[in-house]
Amino acid sequence: MRWRLMILTAVLFVQHSRSVFAQEPLPHTTLKPLTSSALQREYLLHVPPQLPRDQPVPLVFALHGGNSNAAQTEILTGFSLLADVKKFLVVYPEGIEKNWNDGRKQQHIPAQRLNINDVQFVDDILTAVSKEHPVDASRIYVTGISNGAMMTHLVAMKLSDKIAAGASVAGTLAEPLLDQFLPTQPVSMFLIQGTADPQVPYRGGGVDEGRRGRIIGVDRLVKMWVDYDGCQSPPETGELPDLAPFDQCHVRWQNWRGGRNGTDVTLYTIEGGGHTWPGSLQFLPKFIIGPVCRDFHATAVIWDFFEKHPKRS
Repeated sequence: MRWRLMILTAVLFVQHSRSVFAQEPLPHTTLKPLTSSALQREYLLHVPPQLPRDQPVPLVFALHGGNSNAAQTEILTGFSLLADVKKFLVVYPEGIEKNWNDGRKQQHIPAQRLNINDVQFVDDILTAVSKEHPVDASRIYVTGISNGAMMTHLVAMKLSDKIAAGASVAGTLAEPLLDQFLPTQPVSMFLIQGTADPQVPYRGGGVDEGRRGRIIGVDRLVKMWVDYDGCQSPPETGELPDLAPFDQCHVRWQNWRGGRNGTDVTLYTIEGGGHTWPGSLQFLPKFIIGPVCRDFHATAVIWDFFEKHPKRS
């Protein structure tokens, strides 16, 4: 299986020849307006050329980080290029003033101060896209980085009847939502987190040294998903090959299998990893966000996880 991931990783690097700070969408990606909760919102929709019209296709939501946007996330992740190869739809929603209401309740973050219903926004996008394209209801996925990763867990929790699997990169669940962790259906989850993330602490606590609210630690959140999904313990464990010793990172993985309705929970702990999208660009200096792990490409392994986890009843 690893050869497939290596091929996908190589393909994805082509996408990153453009700057991550690009503001324009890539070919076959269009800006879509949408009214959600009485607000005028926008999202980017990538529709691969020659997308099958006679059969349902998967849909991936890719959520940007705080102070980023949809166009930058399309470049950072490379999901659109991968979608062209694998034939799935990708949605890149736009947050309010470049942020999501992920539940941290921070008054200086507009989306949170205004209590924007971003879960409803994602649900409304799903409805709109499903009217235009044959979306496979059993293969709807959500992923994101940082603020978008926190939003990923919230969406997976609140829309667990629709989301088959989620994948978070450099972010967990907002601490104020701890007593609201009440999914209605099991969801497969994949968490990727660096131990040297200077923004989002691996063990939980204050984001950006407490200036941006508080989040739950990785191990605690993994246990919450494992327990809810009913996965078997102890997990399978291992390490990825250290393909890039120069990056000062290495990856330990844990996989809890056998959850209800075929769900699994997987954790990639990146020892020495920073607040980054593994395998992609060093979009800010290391002293600000830490190093990028080069041992795998997050987009490739996330899609591999998604492909293996359709929603089953």
